[in-house]
Amino acid sequence: MSARKITQFVKKAATLSVLASGFVFSSLASADTVTIGYQGMMNPWKTVIAEKQLEKATGMDIEWRRFDSGAKVITAMASGDIDMASAGSSPIAAAVNRGLDIELIWILENINDAEALVVRDGSGISAPQDLRGKNIGVPFVSTTHFHMLFAMEQFGLTEKDVKLINMQPNAINAAWERGDIDAAFIWDPALGRIKQSGHVLFSSGDLSRWGKATFDGLVINKSFGEDKPEFVAQVIKLIADADSTYRAEKDSLTIESPMIKGIASMTGGAVENVAGVLALYDFPSLTEQTSCAWLGCGAEGGASKALQFTSEFLKEQGKVRALADDYSVFVNPSFAEAAAKL
Repeated sequence: MSARKITQFVKKAATLSVLASGFVFSSLASADTVTIGYQGMMNPWKTVIAEKQLEKATGMDIEWRRFDSGAKVITAMASGDIDMASAGSSPIAAAVNRGLDIELIWILENINDAEALVVRDGSGISAPQDLRGKNIGVPFVSTTHFHMLFAMEQFGLTEKDVKLINMQPNAINAAWERGDIDAAFIWDPALGRIKQSGHVLFSSGDLSRWGKATFDGLVINKSFGEDKPEFVAQVIKLIADADSTYRAEKDSLTIESPMIKGIASMTGGAVENVAGVLALYDFPSLTEQTSCAWLGCGAEGGASKALQFTSEFLKEQGKVRALADDYSVFVNPSFAEAAAKL
């Protein structure tokens, strides 16, 4: 057993002891540190991190770790390095099909137009068919990778027709500046940077309207949720409150607004771009989250169906070997339901 696993075992024992005598956040603070992963997408949740709202609400020590892609998040979760994290629907689907014991507990954002395929000005690409023979940067096993493959299928293109290059967001920025790639399917802040010398050919919103929706979600290791259900509910409550504040104030937000400044500082994006990027997303409310539109209604719920459709497509592309019988077992609305009562 590794040193980390031994430490986790000791921490889990301490936590269970606290839970047995009644859940107290201050007591848990001395028992262990929770490790939470996040990515650079712009969303109201970043203000929770920037303002240390979770630490203040629970009294616990939180170790925040930033990742460049959902694939890296899933690798870290599989190794036990993080307890909960944000990831896109494609890496989540890939993970559950490979047997990782995680649960989707919250839809951070319906991606809509916040992810897009941008083609370089002067590349000669004016229609999807013009992508033939071009170099396209995309983070593999991400939501943009899933949508890129889906788009190629719609336009009669195969991976032999275009050269898909596995690149993280920072690498895409550098490759774009060097002229190494003709197009990239990516999210902000990289999306905003390459738009300055390129134009959007199509977005995830376009592809979602063709029947294959994508989202960014919050996932947890199942055992972590069983050990700390109240903590997880508190996380969701803070995210839901931040989303609610954004919906109420979005028309009056300026570059001086604390929310805008906090999101910019956590993502590395330009403060003047934050409001425009946020407007590209949809942030479902607590009521919407627990409805059939997303986490509710079992196998008929929106999140379960999205994972199923994504998994089926990934299997067609040879990215996963087998499919699950029921994707609702990987979707857990109970934490959002508990958060609604806080």
